[in-house]
Amino acid sequence: MTEEEKTKLVDLVQECKNASLQLAKLKTADKNRALNRMANLLETNGAEIIEANTIDLTEGKENGLSEAMLDRLKLDLARIKNMADALREIAGFNDPVGEITNIKKRPSGIGVGEMRIPLGVIMMIYESRPNVTSDAAGLCLKAGNSIVLRGGKEAFNSNMAIAKQLQKGLTDVGINPAAVTLVPTTDREAMTNLLQMDEFIDLVIPRGGEGLIRFVNNSSKIPVIMHYKGVCHIYIDKDADLEMAKQLTCEGKLSRPGVCNSLETMLLHKDIAAKFLNDTGNTLINNGAEIRGCEKTKTILPNTTEALDEDYYEEYLSKIIACKIVENYDEAKDHIQKYNSDHTEVIVTNNLQTARLFQQEINSSVVCVNASSRFSDGGELGLGAEIGISTSKLHAFGPMGIESLTTKKFVVTGDGNLRHGKTY
Repeated sequence: MTEEEKTKLVDLVQECKNASLQLAKLKTADKNRALNRMANLLETNGAEIIEANTIDLTEGKENGLSEAMLDRLKLDLARIKNMADALREIAGFNDPVGEITNIKKRPSGIGVGEMRIPLGVIMMIYESRPNVTSDAAGLCLKAGNSIVLRGGKEAFNSNMAIAKQLQKGLTDVGINPAAVTLVPTTDREAMTNLLQMDEFIDLVIPRGGEGLIRFVNNSSKIPVIMHYKGVCHIYIDKDADLEMAKQLTCEGKLSRPGVCNSLETMLLHKDIAAKFLNDTGNTLINNGAEIRGCEKTKTILPNTTEALDEDYYEEYLSKIIACKIVENYDEAKDHIQKYNSDHTEVIVTNNLQTARLFQQEINSSVVCVNASSRFSDGGELGLGAEIGISTSKLHAFGPMGIESLTTKKFVVTGDGNLRHGKTY
């Protein structure tokens, strides 16, 4: 980047910081008016957004993007409507900003409470999915934060088209459009420079491949919440309903294999392994999936690929699933604790005691009992559109909704109370 380009980037982010000061004081009704206006503009200008998206899809195919990445990238009128509806849903959520909780009277006579406040400026670094542009902007707006958006080059035209409508929506209701700032370059050096701007940016959330996450975490002077890879497991217990297990496994792997809450490994109790694989294993294969299995798996299903140790660490994001047959619940638990990424884990069992053990002992951000891994999503869990699924355990863990984009300050009230009682 030239010095002039670096200066323009600093000016862009500084104006985003200025906008955050306005957002922090906005009334809920004004935020909701902006969100609804932004939603309407996305739908009204859907054809323009799809035209920009078509350019990205064409270039993506020419550059050899995988089917999973192309699926994440693709926009149509239905997906744009979903983006708009997500903004409207966020408008309908309670505004956490200014809420005071945990009010206590201390022996000294002072009242102490905790008030929710915005974080300030959030930078979102993400790949492929252009819907993240509107989801992240909407959540940050409702939480009183401005946002710097740095999308991937594969979705650059789509993101620009979406951000144009979001900024127009802000302008239409009298809000500084810099509250939603899309970085107008995909230059890698720009991202490196942004990660040093701790005087303007309060939090970084990277969302994408493992390489991106590690680069951001290693390069940033700003606190980072990691949306790390999703190595999600399903454990089929000896006390499982095998038809239920079949449906949960097939949906978790086949419905959208390119998303982070899809299943990557199935663990099978030895007592049900043969019956399960002869049914569900063949169903997966017949639907185009590749199974990479342990030696016992290959004995039951010879047309599977042998699983290497590194396969169990892999986020495939495609129709590949690893399989291991285990002796008991404890071996399944140990496997998950060794290979998981703290994202989402599923157990299928009718044994209440085993289910409770799984909930207590597996400390991933989402733990499901007899439910699909695909529910690991902010909207499905009642948070509205999510800004990401945090696999960091500090500040936020799991799908991040509006409350996760705020922090708390202590508010103290008194009537001239003195700590030491001495007057002067």
